[in-house]
Amino acid sequence: MNRKALLEILFWAFTALVAAIVLLPIINEVEGYPFFFINVVYIVTAITVTRYLFLLPHTFLAHRQVLKIALVFLCIPFVFYLIQELNHFQVFIDEEGLDALVGNLPYRRRNNMVDYIRSQMILFATGSIISSVAFPFRLIVSVWRTRNRGTA
Repeated sequence: MNRKALLEILFWAFTALVAAIVLLPIINEVEGYPFFFINVVYIVTAITVTRYLFLLPHTFLAHRQVLKIALVFLCIPFVFYLIQELNHFQVFIDEEGLDALVGNLPYRRRNNMVDYIRSQMILFATGSIISSVAFPFRLIVSVWRTRNRGTA
């Protein structure tokens, strides 16, 4: 198997493991968590796009010019989507309160779970937004380097 393909598979397995570890307490304690999908998107995006920012020459994207240019343009609406979903989470916190998510838990566990949900959601959301904003610029530099120098 190609080294880049093996490395990509290992990183995706690592990303899935991190997402499972982060979301496992929420899945076990909170039934009907409404932000599960976007939470997974934030975790996967934060890890994957950050990895591509720093390790682009070692990925399958390194010399695929058309795909890199397409990703530059796809990042624009994706960043808006990420920001919109973070805004929905913030509005939910302001209007409903995080206690609406964990209302059936005992008081002590409820406070811990509320802090955990808010902290991990904001951490991965801001990480994914920042990395998704920087990613197109990294891709543009990579396209220029590939065209003019033959490197990624």
